[in-house]
Amino acid sequence: MVTLKSASCFLNTSLKMEFPDLGKHCSEKTCKQLDFLPVTCDACKQDFCKDHFTFAAHECPFAFKKDIQVPVCPLCNSPVPVKKGELPDVVVGEHMDRDCKSNPGRSHEKIFTYRCSKQGCKRKEMLQVVCDECHSNFCIRHRHPLDHGCKQRGCPHQRAGCSAAGVPESKPSGALTTLSPSWLAQRLRY
Repeated sequence: MVTLKSASCFLNTSLKMEFPDLGKHCSEKTCKQLDFLPVTCDACKQDFCKDHFTFAAHECPFAFKKDIQVPVCPLCNSPVPVKKGELPDVVVGEHMDRDCKSNPGRSHEKIFTYRCSKQGCKRKEMLQVVCDECHSNFCIRHRHPLDHGCKQRGCPHQRAGCSAAGVPESKPSGALTTLSPSWLAQRLRY
């Protein structure tokens, strides 16, 4: 006659015997947990559980061979090689002083290169603003022919902002008819 106790004992031993090679014990001395998905350390080639697979967690003696971090230059985004025993900050600093391709101290490109042609004006612009009449370069303040006294066509223009010769002058309507033309010309310039 088979009792319930002997049946459970039979089941426990049969389950253990079916998968005797499944899983591995953690190689950490204090753990030894049976893990069915162990992780093999690529430095020391031992098996570890999920809690001890990192170099720091199992204090891997060969971690220095694999745990190499290469700093990247913040200016040119290129990797900077660091030899053993050197401080990464010092090496990156030397790279920025000597070898960096985008060194702002070495190549000092001027942004505002287009100087105004108006006599007495020393302003410079990032973009070229060329007058259609005299083909000279001017700043934003002197870009209209009236503002820089453009006399290329023989007589100065009578209205600001209209550099095309054939554009008819439109008369303002409504409340703008009471305004003086000089006030309106000043507002249109800026």
